[in-house]
Amino acid sequence: RGAFIVFEGMDRAGKTTQAKLLQQRCIEEGKDVRFMRFPDRTTPIGQMIDAYLKGQTEIEDHVIHLLFSANRWEALKSIHAALASGQTIICDRYYHSGIVYSAAKQNPSLHLSWAKAPEVGLPRPDLVLFLDLEEKVARERGGWGGEVYERGEMQRRVRELFWGLS
Repeated sequence: RGAFIVFEGMDRAGKTTQAKLLQQRCIEEGKDVRFMRFPDRTTPIGQMIDAYLKGQTEIEDHVIHLLFSANRWEALKSIHAALASGQTIICDRYYHSGIVYSAAKQNPSLHLSWAKAPEVGLPRPDLVLFLDLEEKVARERGGWGGEVYERGEMQRRVRELFWGLS
């Protein structure tokens, strides 16, 4: 069975950079490796999520959480197949992000336990690497503010919730 490695953290923490570096290292060592990213914006559900994240459409908090979860469920067969074939998956975000970003909205009816429920049954990673970054440092990085969750207070709550999951 292949390994399932996930990079998590708040926006602009360097998840994509580190995941791609690990992917390249694995390739150099002759390992069969696959890069994944969530949300997967190429699927119909992913395109709805993309429009929401870019501020092009509004979606109720519970609905967008379920769409993020459904986007991960769409990949279930390919994740199982890759792992079963011995392929290592390196993933930029997974269900941990879905849980903490939804809970960080402070919607009284969207608490951590509710946010965790739709993720039950998804493949569990073998390793989760949490990249910690202070919001003020994230703000200084390129591209900050381009999506709806890239706001100071939201990112501070996301960071706190990530630490609570660890």
